Amino acid sequence: MARFIDHRETYGPQAVEAMLRAAMPFSTLVDVGAGMGRDLGIARAVCPHGALHAVECYPDNVRLLRERGCTVHAVNIEEEPLPFTDESIDVVLSNQVLEHVKEVFWIFHEMARVLRVGGVCILGVPNLSALHNRLLMLFGGHPTQSKMCSAHVRCFSRGDFELFLDECWPGGFRLEKFMGSQFYPFPSVVARHLAGIFPTLAHTIFFMLRKTRPYDGAFCRYPVLARLETNYRTQAVEHPAPCGEPLVLPE
Repeated sequence: MARFIDHRETYGPQAVEAMLRAAMPFSTLVDVGAGMGRDLGIARAVCPHGALHAVECYPDNVRLLRERGCTVHAVNIEEEPLPFTDESIDVVLSNQVLEHVKEVFWIFHEMARVLRVGGVCILGVPNLSALHNRLLMLFGGHPTQSKMCSAHVRCFSRGDFELFLDECWPGGFRLEKFMGSQFYPFPSVVARHLAGIFPTLAHTIFFMLRKTRPYDGAFCRYPVLARLETNYRTQAVEHPAPCGEPLVLPE
């Protein structure tokens, strides 16, 4: 089957480009988990004069990005704040990253904090509800995007992700565009067509979210208020500060 599948489709270059064009004009973009800079290249082609920032902590990728002349911030997004002031960024992009992290509340807190009101957040994640996963589970198989022997620790579907946003920060983001990419087990010419018609069944799903109002620290508060019984980093903060005030964490 692998010979028929174009794995470049998994990362949705056409979806990233379409959403970046829909977000135009923008002057500042941050790629959270920039990897080797593939999506930054798309952003540069869409907006040649914008200020582009890469946030990345994997040493080999940091070195490669700097060799390519990118502005790189070597930040561990699960432990450190993004190095930008409140409401200073037009576009926050994160593609194939959130499935790798536990501290999703902290990361969304930071993305919502730095994004200006009216700015856009573009997110790409593997889809647990993809057609091939549904068929695998129907016959007792395991979803390909969530295996013990992999780097993925979180699962996503459109419905659950929208519920996450509504529960944590009601009305803070408005979904403006939703797309799919890659469709197992078909070659790219067929996969791209099917993903366009049935995005909720595609391998990878993409969200374009518009920030509608000033951020108030809601993502940091949610794990405490919901009494989630795990040691999220945000639970060390008794009263997360609203946007514009310092968020002080214990050493």
